[in-house]
Amino acid sequence: MATAGAVLFSAKAIVTKLTYRYGVDALTVIGFRMMLSLPFFAVIAWAQAQRARAGRQPRLTRKESAQLVFLGFIGYYLSSYLDFLGLQYISAALERLILFLSPTFVLLISALWLKRPISSKQWLALGLSYLGVIFVFFEDLSFNGQAVMLGSAFILGSAITYAFYLIGSGELIKRVGATRLVAYAMSVSAIITMVHFFAVKGVAGLYEPWPVYELSILHAVAHTVIPTFMVMWAVARIGAPMASQLGLIGPVSVLFLAAWILHEPITVMQLVGTAFVLSGAFVLSRSKR
Repeated sequence: MATAGAVLFSAKAIVTKLTYRYGVDALTVIGFRMMLSLPFFAVIAWAQAQRARAGRQPRLTRKESAQLVFLGFIGYYLSSYLDFLGLQYISAALERLILFLSPTFVLLISALWLKRPISSKQWLALGLSYLGVIFVFFEDLSFNGQAVMLGSAFILGSAITYAFYLIGSGELIKRVGATRLVAYAMSVSAIITMVHFFAVKGVAGLYEPWPVYELSILHAVAHTVIPTFMVMWAVARIGAPMASQLGLIGPVSVLFLAAWILHEPITVMQLVGTAFVLSGAFVLSRSKR
């Protein structure tokens, strides 16, 4: 489940790129994604609320409710929107590698904000990861021109905001529970996204070609709802460290999926960069803390 979830999560970049071929923008992609996935998360959120009312789990405090709203905004709305904006300008392979830097941002933010020291092994992981992204970045620059600078900035913002989401959810998940946190945060994110979508595009924004709906349904179910819970269930069975280590297959799968489906070129520089990023993530996942 951990491996399949990582591949499905990563493959969302492929579906997004295919959807862009129909002339839609980032807001339409994320709007359709969250609108079509909301019913699934809303049903699970309702079931969790019923459990709380029945006294089978603690009710949320006002502070916890506010934290969930904030996490839904920053983690699944803002981070996803920046991600889809960036995919308009850069390759799916580079997008996935930059997003895979989120654990290193968590490490750096924790060191600066929570005053947690960084070990020599973790510094090595940081160096390997960033060196790998630099390799692929300059390779993308040669294929896509200066637009890759703007796209990479958007994806970098996505990785940083998601790192803040991970840090913020770290303590809350112990009190609220993984299923409830995911269901509530995703529901909040979907509502915020839909408000943004209809405020900008109105009802007319729903008039898109049928293939956009087909790809969006695939995006919502196969690349949002299913992997979200697959990864959560995997963590419950094998623990977060092993689940994250198995998640290293994600960036590699996108590299080859992008070549197969989108016909993006695979070069020696990309393979070298991917190897560096994966090595850094592996070293990070093997750290004791």
